[in-house]
Amino acid sequence: MDNLIFELKDVYFSYLGKYPALNGIDIKVKQGEKIAVIGANGSGKSTLLHILDALIFPDKGNIKVFGKELKEENFNNEDFSQNFRKKVGLIFQNPDIQLFCPTVKEDIIFGPLQLGMEKEEIQKRLKDITHLLDIENFLDRSPHHLSIGEKRKVAMASTLIINPDVLILDEPTAGLDPLTARHIVDLLIHLNSEGKTIITSTHDLHIIEEISDTVYVFSQDKKIIKSGPSIEILKDDQLLRDHNLVHIHSHHHKGKIHIHPHIHLDHHTD
Repeated sequence: MDNLIFELKDVYFSYLGKYPALNGIDIKVKQGEKIAVIGANGSGKSTLLHILDALIFPDKGNIKVFGKELKEENFNNEDFSQNFRKKVGLIFQNPDIQLFCPTVKEDIIFGPLQLGMEKEEIQKRLKDITHLLDIENFLDRSPHHLSIGEKRKVAMASTLIINPDVLILDEPTAGLDPLTARHIVDLLIHLNSEGKTIITSTHDLHIIEEISDTVYVFSQDKKIIKSGPSIEILKDDQLLRDHNLVHIHSHHHKGKIHIHPHIHLDHHTD
């Protein structure tokens, strides 16, 4: 299919060869899709994102990206490597992983400089992306003195300035205040409306319907237990309870015990 971005077939991965993290994963991602990956801590969500960004490679199975095999040896080819890095961008849950320069400006322009982008084009994109994220006033500051929400915006800017076709996000709203989280969700909706493919791992079920067309649910045995439209997944209370995404909460009210399912908002990494 011409519009297929990622195709994973029977993908397995383990850390140090003995700690399973993915067991037989099959996923197809089409151009312009919004995909969400949900599951309990340790179910393999972050591992999947790192594989999609070619930070790690599977023990077995097959991955294609833009119709070509995604293998470690392909990155020895500079053309393949640069083309991939221009098209696919990952934003980590912990923004400190992406921020290592003395100033915000240097962090944001680091990627495009490494990819050989013209300086005039970089300056234009820098102006546009910092305005979009409302961080124009941070450029001369140290990224390590910013709040978690501000850091996450800077990390997003350092990825978005490359203008990738595919944006991969690990827990983009974790630990954010409601206003900043809303800003991030609105930005993802806007980027998708412009044709970008969005792949998000999250525990925040409140945002699932807005940021995804299709949801993949991971189980504790590192497999995809179910996938489907976001509305369908969110209506399946038993599925969400079974996989630690909601919990049952009971309380007393006027002498009676009331039991309700509550969304489980645990933002630890897996």
